[in-house]
Amino acid sequence: MSEVPSRVSGMVERRGTAAPETHSVVRTEEWDEGAGEEKRHERVAFVDLDLCETTLQAVEFQECTFRDVRFNCSAQTDVAYVNCTFVNCSFFDATFTRCKLVGSMFDRCTYDIMTVEDGDWSFVGLRGAALGTATFTGVRMREADLTGARCQGATFRGVDLSGASLQRADFTRADLRGTDLSALDPATTEMRHAIITADQAVVVAMALGLDVRPG
Repeated sequence: MSEVPSRVSGMVERRGTAAPETHSVVRTEEWDEGAGEEKRHERVAFVDLDLCETTLQAVEFQECTFRDVRFNCSAQTDVAYVNCTFVNCSFFDATFTRCKLVGSMFDRCTYDIMTVEDGDWSFVGLRGAALGTATFTGVRMREADLTGARCQGATFRGVDLSGASLQRADFTRADLRGTDLSALDPATTEMRHAIITADQAVVVAMALGLDVRPG
């Protein structure tokens, strides 16, 4: 790995805090020469890396930055991206199974037909993300920032969105069955034709200020 300046320019910020500094850089050449075999990476900048169709399992990335990285068609299982930053990355048809992305931030990324099953995505930053073709199932996304996220037609089944920021998010036609909607404000979140259960309908009605009583 080669040395890089301690601060990579153009970083997104997480809840008012600048992204962690990185101390080294890895590109496709370094990855293929051995960096890809390491099981733990801390404060590394991965730049213009091609991880298309790659299989990753039980790898930990701590406070790393991924810039212009292609995760297309990758299969990731039990991988941890803790407090990481993703800038202009592509996740076309990528699959995440039981992965941990706590505190990670996404900026100008694409997520076409991305699939996420189980795992912990709490405190992630997905402001304005286009998630309309993405599928999240059984994922913990407590206090995630989905402000302005475009989730028309997306699938969020059995997702824990408690405490999430959902202002101006659009869940039109989304499948939200079994998802915690306690943080949702129908006055600021679009939900036309979304699919929910009867129990969830009661939660939404109460959020609208309705007095729900038994018949």
